[in-house]
Amino acid sequence: MHMRKWGTLLTLAVAMTAFSGLSLAWNEAGGEKDEALHLTPNPKNGKEVYEVCSACHMPEGWGLADGTFPQLAGQHRTVLIKQLADIRALNRDNPTMYPFALPSEIGGAQSIADVTEYIAKLPMNPKNGVGEGKDLELGAKLYKEHCVRCHGESGEGNAEKYYPRIQAQHYNYLVRQYQWIKEGKRRNANPDMVKQIQGFTDRDTKAVLDYVSRLKPPKEMLAAEGWKNPDFK
Repeated sequence: MHMRKWGTLLTLAVAMTAFSGLSLAWNEAGGEKDEALHLTPNPKNGKEVYEVCSACHMPEGWGLADGTFPQLAGQHRTVLIKQLADIRALNRDNPTMYPFALPSEIGGAQSIADVTEYIAKLPMNPKNGVGEGKDLELGAKLYKEHCVRCHGESGEGNAEKYYPRIQAQHYNYLVRQYQWIKEGKRRNANPDMVKQIQGFTDRDTKAVLDYVSRLKPPKEMLAAEGWKNPDFK
């Protein structure tokens, strides 16, 4: 790893120590998030910026089925902007992504506006990673009782309220993020969700997230099986 990357990681570790224990508002106004939201995206630059992201999230934006990296394709642009801005501002801990999300690597607020526009328009993975499928009836019941209000009937989320699209997301990624939200490790999580899931058992967690991983977006948002992003041939 280049020395500059090591220096960045050291700075991040120190900053995270300073931030630990702080309670941050999950969606405060201002900062790069608001700036990026009001900029006109440049699609050409968005494609160039995404080349940095594609090393982990893959050229298609589908991440990995094992959940190491999430599917980003088709996600609401507002959600992408918020999460990227939060990572850069150290409001969300992501030491793997942080060095590659810095302005020195991808540019400022304009680049956030550009790359999120590009990602949001990528067609989604038709075969994302799912769970074991053993407790889907319970999962459907829990989803209806606890998740529909924010994430929608089919996991479509809400762009205006920054609620993410969770349909077709990889099961193992959902499990990891859910656990971090429940434990307070994902500090930029919606506090309403943190409270909502505190009473879930391990069985509840696996059941509802397995169910979520099987929710599908509209057909027009899905790529054909085997699709490859022509921008990165």
